[in-house]
Amino acid sequence: MFDVKKVIQDFPILNQHSTSKPLTYLDSTASSQKPAVVIDAMDTYYREYNANVHRGIYQISEQASEAYEQARKKIGRFINAYHWREVIYTRNATESINLVAYTWGQAHLKAGDVIITTEMEHHANLIPWQQLAARTGAVVKYIPVTEQGYLDMAAFEAMLSPQVKLVAVTHMSNVLGTIPPVDDIIEKAHAVGALVLLDGAQSVPHLPIDVQALKCDFLAFSGHKMLGPTGIGILWARQEILADMPPFMTGGDMIKQVTLAGAIWNDPPWKFEAGTPAIAEAIGLGYAVDYLNELGMANVRQHEIELVTYALEQLKDVEGLHIFGPCTPENRGGSIAFTLGQIHPHDVAAVLDSEGIAVRAGHHCAMPLHDKFGLAATTRASFYVYNIPADVDRLVSGLEKCLNLLA
Repeated sequence: MFDVKKVIQDFPILNQHSTSKPLTYLDSTASSQKPAVVIDAMDTYYREYNANVHRGIYQISEQASEAYEQARKKIGRFINAYHWREVIYTRNATESINLVAYTWGQAHLKAGDVIITTEMEHHANLIPWQQLAARTGAVVKYIPVTEQGYLDMAAFEAMLSPQVKLVAVTHMSNVLGTIPPVDDIIEKAHAVGALVLLDGAQSVPHLPIDVQALKCDFLAFSGHKMLGPTGIGILWARQEILADMPPFMTGGDMIKQVTLAGAIWNDPPWKFEAGTPAIAEAIGLGYAVDYLNELGMANVRQHEIELVTYALEQLKDVEGLHIFGPCTPENRGGSIAFTLGQIHPHDVAAVLDSEGIAVRAGHHCAMPLHDKFGLAATTRASFYVYNIPADVDRLVSGLEKCLNLLA
């Protein structure tokens, strides 16, 4: 295990003392904080070797290109890709999923085909498939969520048929924290000839990930949730799938040859990376991967299990508080969504903010899931590598203040 107190010292925003109440950051599910090494790496790029990649035959351009591609290789090793050229830079997990929908999906789906996803998905893993179905005549079906926050696997199995072409499922719910049985889902989907896309926006920052062991076909995730900068995300897919996919956008750097009659596309991954990329952000993400590797992803997971175990135990004594999702820490991530009696989640978040505690309130880009439970919104506290049990204690104290003020 790592020393969390030392980890906290690595995050400048957590060591500011300009206000009377220090920041207790419990919104890492939305976006994580950044360690100094990531901030410094991006600053160094802009100060010392700012130049475009893949274009200049001069020293700082070659240095930028090397750093940009080295980050890609780090990310490939981090998820155990078969080859680093399977790692595509995007803006975020949302763009990664849309890339699959507009390229692979548009080329392979037709009227009558079926896409399966779930009721617990983030909008980013719902709307692209709804829009793809509208364009192609395919049908979207949804695996139900049980009252306990699990997927109804019997219902999933009943949906499977040769008409199913894609199963797109979260690897960890951003609301419920649920970790679905993706090994089983992937095996059953492949048995009927379907490909599987995992939305790893929540899982990649928090779990050890091995795409070869998972045997998924696509994996999408974002840099800003895993200690990296905003504006950079990843799509991973197997090489043979990428080779068969048309480009997402066209323009510079994604071509081998252009004439007035047409163009020949570049090889993956560059075929999908038109224009000047997010160079500093890619470099920053590479340093975030280095940082997580030093902590050890198995340690990251164990740390969060211990924190969530403590949080579930402490929160159960808060009057009127109802937690959604699995009740056992081993089956969930570091996100806890809850309601507090009849107090509106926005009011809960506002009172907590007055105590220096940052949580999220709303539908968390999962409106169908909230509709399922008859809710307009929930409050969500989420934990990461820089959180400690004292943060849970502050949350509980803040919730008691909410009850005293508003109940």
